[in-house]
Amino acid sequence: MKKLFILMCGLLFCLLPACGVPQKFDTLVNKDELCEQKWADYEAQLQRRADLIPNAVEIVKASAAHEHSVLKDVAEARAGATQIKLTGEDLTNPEKVAAFEKAQNQLKGSLSRLMMVQEQYPDLKANQGFHDLNIQLEGTENRILRSREQYNASVGDYNRELKRISGRVVNPLTGGEFKPRVYFKAAPEAAVAPKINMAPTPAPTTK
Repeated sequence: MKKLFILMCGLLFCLLPACGVPQKFDTLVNKDELCEQKWADYEAQLQRRADLIPNAVEIVKASAAHEHSVLKDVAEARAGATQIKLTGEDLTNPEKVAAFEKAQNQLKGSLSRLMMVQEQYPDLKANQGFHDLNIQLEGTENRILRSREQYNASVGDYNRELKRISGRVVNPLTGGEFKPRVYFKAAPEAAVAPKINMAPTPAPTTK
């Protein structure tokens, strides 16, 4: 019996190359790695946004120090969003991905409220540093949106490969090493990058 088992394993090992199993395995590896790369690109843009926020907070403090609730909200949201880190394994867990999305959406909402403070403070609205920072933040939000779309596209390609016959054959042979990844589902209001009103404050009319 033992000899028969060894013979069957040897026969299977010889047939695997002919069936294209190694190539299909490599395909899954490559698509999985592409997902990892796109996720890293997305995280880099989120980190860029997080790095810009302290500068925005300091500028607002200088002109609108009594906006305590807004400043507190954005600080807490930033802390919460930056504390959640997802690994490749986490990206197959819908609950962990949902928690990550919720924290990022909370940060975006609080940041939008912080940016709108300028409408009530002419000095802040006219601040060149705040103006430049707004432009950087808007550009970052656009890059975040683009990175999220690219990550979802790579996840779709990878997940489809897993569902194909070749994926259903190869994956069990690896002990189920490859698992479907979760798509990033942004909140409806997060689908559009925030537009910051940078119109100059009208000059006072002279009589």
